[in-house]
Amino acid sequence: MRLAIFENIMTPGGHEVDFDRIIVEEFQRLGHEVLFYVPEDFRFSFDYHVPVKRLKGTVISYTNVGGLKKLIWSVRREMHRQSWYRQLYEEARAGKVDAIIVPTSTWRYQRALARNILKDSPVPLIFILHGINPGEAPKFFHEGQKLLSNGKIRLVVLTFGDDIFGRRQENVYPIFPPAYTPRDVEELPPRRELSAEDPLTIGFFGQYRREKRLEDFLRVFAAGSYKRPVKLLVQGSTMHPEDSEEFERIIADWRGDRRMEFLHKGLIGAEWQRAILGTDALLMPYSAPRYLYHWGGMLFTAIGCRRPVVASDDINPEVFRKFHIGETFRSGDMEDLQRVLENFINGFDRRAALYETELKNASEVFSPENFAKAVERIIEL
Repeated sequence: MRLAIFENIMTPGGHEVDFDRIIVEEFQRLGHEVLFYVPEDFRFSFDYHVPVKRLKGTVISYTNVGGLKKLIWSVRREMHRQSWYRQLYEEARAGKVDAIIVPTSTWRYQRALARNILKDSPVPLIFILHGINPGEAPKFFHEGQKLLSNGKIRLVVLTFGDDIFGRRQENVYPIFPPAYTPRDVEELPPRRELSAEDPLTIGFFGQYRREKRLEDFLRVFAAGSYKRPVKLLVQGSTMHPEDSEEFERIIADWRGDRRMEFLHKGLIGAEWQRAILGTDALLMPYSAPRYLYHWGGMLFTAIGCRRPVVASDDINPEVFRKFHIGETFRSGDMEDLQRVLENFINGFDRRAALYETELKNASEVFSPENFAKAVERIIEL
């Protein structure tokens, strides 16, 4: 099968890049040919080593744009999307692809599709949604109903149940998200055996955003009472100057604590994987309602790299109900975070084997291979 990935979200790195990599490499392992279709000015931050076809029309981003200009740019973005859809339809009609995957979409992608010739796609057209919140669900099902006449349009939702808020629809397919495995190491290294004198290295990783409440967490960590040596590695990438300035201020304020190490740098590929594997556990102390409905990229990195976690209880609670892969604290409760963190660090040696077993089980359920096979089955229906 000749599988086309239509990618129009341009990022400097992060989980979107790794998600596309899972699709490319796992479908290649299944024996399929993979290629990208992207806007004419699209810039890749990772070389997937597959053919790339450029579509007419540029990427339109209205980040940091407001008012009337944002409205104008939004209209331009929709016009370009309609053009990309028409070009994809011509490629499919000409027999150049056997299926098309849109790896990151929303209900707006379906709304645009209903007004485009691509709604009559002659090949399977897979839209992947990375979660749906209660406010989006009615719009998602409404727009999806408009596309029911073409059975080749399939809406894949990454979630943990077999329905969306108790509702099912013929063209909606809920499946598990994939774990982010370290794809540039030949073999996952075994769990590091720690002596009482070895510091337990805990990692806080990802793009710096205010919602992650980094400073609140640093205060909690600094105030904790630990019975063993512990080291905290804080890595943050920033996309905007104001975020960069704030992160640098935080680093300066906390540089005096010898238990903390900071890395203000974006990591990708092997460098990212080595950094994760250089820790003994990962921390996700941020809270936001969206994590209840959208799978957590860092949580699934922890599963793929088999690193136990301390996380807010609003990050994919379904996963923690099924697998004891770490400990959770009450969302937004810094006192409870301190209690849980102390217990996690002080009891780590006793629970390490349990975490390891549960992480292995979770990584098998959420394996990239299982994800790709699930998508493959949906394509072949």
